[in-house]
Amino acid sequence: MNTTIISKLKIESPAFPDNGYLPSKYTCDGENISPPLTVGDLPKETKSLAIIMEDTDASDGTFDHWVVWNIDPKPNIPENMKGGLQGKNGNQKTGYYGPCPPTGVHHYFFKIYALDKFLDLEKGVDKRMLLRTMHNHIIAGGEIVGLYLKKV
Repeated sequence: MNTTIISKLKIESPAFPDNGYLPSKYTCDGENISPPLTVGDLPKETKSLAIIMEDTDASDGTFDHWVVWNIDPKPNIPENMKGGLQGKNGNQKTGYYGPCPPTGVHHYFFKIYALDKFLDLEKGVDKRMLLRTMHNHIIAGGEIVGLYLKKV
């Protein structure tokens, strides 16, 4: 049973620095599209990528903003990415749901996983099902954190 991530991915974004503020373009105050991401140090045996974006400062616990898998393992993930299979976000809708905190600064974790296979999952499943399915297939992982404070 492979439960250990054997290498670390280098995750960056040309749109914001790690622990820096997300431009409003990628939030509910803007176009509400996913930001561009770059993935470095991909293991050669990577067959697909998965992304989970979470807000850990949500009042009811962690809020899932984006759940997507079966992404081609390329180093550049474009903004408004449409590839892969999209899962349910915290609003029970499929696809990306940009930051839209009610109050204060929130932290948005973009977690990217390199997997040793494409996952046999239908679109629209939630984060819990994705995590269960990819559990034994993660060969590398990394994250970048974006901050956001909703305009009032």
